[in-house]
Amino acid sequence: MSDKNTAPMTDLERLRHSTAHVLATGILRIWPEAQFAAGPPVENGFYYDLELDHRISPEDFDRIEAEMRKVIQENQPFERMPVDRKRALDLAKEGSLAALGPRSVPSKFKLDILQRIPDDEEITLYRNGNFTDLCAGPHVATTGEIGGFKLTNVASAYYQGDESQPQLQRVYGTAFKTEQELNEYFARLEEAKKRDHRKLGRELGLFHIDEDVGPGLALWKPKGAVIRRELQNFISEELRKQGYTEVFTPHIGKLNLYRTSGHYPYYQDSQFPPLVEPEVLRHLADEGCSCATLANMLKDGSVDGYLLKPMNCPMHIKIYASSPHSYRDLPVRLAEFGTVYRWEQSGELGGLTRVRGLTQDDGHIFCTDEQLQEELFRTLDVGIRVLSTLGLTDFRARLGLRDPDSSKYVGAPEQWDKAEQALRQAAKKVNINWSEEQGEAAFYGPKIDFVVKDVIGREWQLGTVQVDYNLPQRFDLHYISSDNSPKRPVMIHRAPFGSLERFCGVLIEHFAGSFPLWLAPEQVRVLPISDKHLEYARKIEHMLSEIGVRATVSDSSDKIGAKIRLAQLDKVPYMLVLGAREEQAANVAVRSRSRGDEGVVSALQFVERVQREIKEKKLE
Repeated sequence: MSDKNTAPMTDLERLRHSTAHVLATGILRIWPEAQFAAGPPVENGFYYDLELDHRISPEDFDRIEAEMRKVIQENQPFERMPVDRKRALDLAKEGSLAALGPRSVPSKFKLDILQRIPDDEEITLYRNGNFTDLCAGPHVATTGEIGGFKLTNVASAYYQGDESQPQLQRVYGTAFKTEQELNEYFARLEEAKKRDHRKLGRELGLFHIDEDVGPGLALWKPKGAVIRRELQNFISEELRKQGYTEVFTPHIGKLNLYRTSGHYPYYQDSQFPPLVEPEVLRHLADEGCSCATLANMLKDGSVDGYLLKPMNCPMHIKIYASSPHSYRDLPVRLAEFGTVYRWEQSGELGGLTRVRGLTQDDGHIFCTDEQLQEELFRTLDVGIRVLSTLGLTDFRARLGLRDPDSSKYVGAPEQWDKAEQALRQAAKKVNINWSEEQGEAAFYGPKIDFVVKDVIGREWQLGTVQVDYNLPQRFDLHYISSDNSPKRPVMIHRAPFGSLERFCGVLIEHFAGSFPLWLAPEQVRVLPISDKHLEYARKIEHMLSEIGVRATVSDSSDKIGAKIRLAQLDKVPYMLVLGAREEQAANVAVRSRSRGDEGVVSALQFVERVQREIKEKKLE
């Protein structure tokens, strides 16, 4: 099925891997001539690639699933069979691999996979019933352990992802230990469709992505801009309390800046191509320089260029380096809502959660070794308070460590050890649920990422905190210590939101567009029953606007029921219904988005209530 597993499988992946074998068995019982390639577990399910003259469609799924259920009911054991290369090749040539026994045509994809397996690697087969496949495993003990499964869709895919190879059919499915878990999964999918931030963003007028502007480049509409501004104000106030100072940096910088930092060429493939000064470009063109030659000259540094900013940190480093610093000045805490640019592949772009232009709530701390622990604690504490305020209380911390066997990490091992230990101690001090994952560090230092579960149980990676001994060294940063000698500061990178685009996309889905009062683009809508009460409605709107509440008046000729329905569709937290009785008594009839009719109160009482709820950042 696959030539090699590169990482240990979880129990659920093992189950789904086994279900892929059951899928192949079921298909072969219907179409014995099918030729199978690979069928691994993937996120949320599994797939199997196959070549077959019959074009499988969703109309075939019931028939295939019926055969799969028979295989599961037969409770077939999965038998692991190590074989030598000659035996495996003989079986492939006689057509016995990924088949229900020998057949007249060879197992051509399995023959190809066998050629790719290194000579020193063990070759194993797995058998369930009379189906045998080339596979590294592992599997569950028997097919009977598969409790709930469903085929989901079918697509086309080139063999080995190579357009020069045959185009195969890829049948997708998912599996769980029980039918209940399967049903809950599909219920979550349905709920996720309703909450899709791309759909809600369009319906609520929050943001727009236009092909004429460019894929992955979000245009924030007025309502979406309100949410973004409120989040910026919120985190800015938190950072002000922590002693940060705000800075601003340009969107473009010299390529040598990023050569020094290591972002170029380490992240070259995920950056926009460098720009060259017009006069240099004209000179090179006159010299007959080709695009390939220019690319090599930019890479080796013989020609300098400019780069759309992929990271804010080198520019913050330059701000630190622009002035002399004593140990008395440290820590220096710099913060910026800095927009950066990444060349994400077009197939990976998705609404606000994967973009090419993103604004980070970026901050960098330059401190002494002795200050590091306290600064990390304070930074993690801010991240926790940000998430808690927004009701994102189900989260874990992922401590990303270097992989000692990888060459992508820069700096001395002893500095990495110090940085990793500092993050461990900080995570323990703030008492959060955390785990370590090797190979997840940034190239210059280890990090803690906040992995947040939304209201329907999906995980999102949001804020990050990173410890860095390497960039201060690469840029030769220093401060004057108490003994009057120059010393190297430690650098902390931190972004509680991660990026405003991704964070807002997650919030739209988490709240299903029904933002808490303090974040809602429109907080109160005033609904006069008739035009007779428009003047009073505008007085109420003015009272609210005077204290900073985002309020509007519905002055259409619609009946009150239609006005209420429209406000509900627009997900406005509060509606104030005004008629003759309310106007005479200077009252308002309050309706809330979530609780419906809340009765009549004085206009002044409502104003005080809304003001208090906004200040407290109250959640519904």
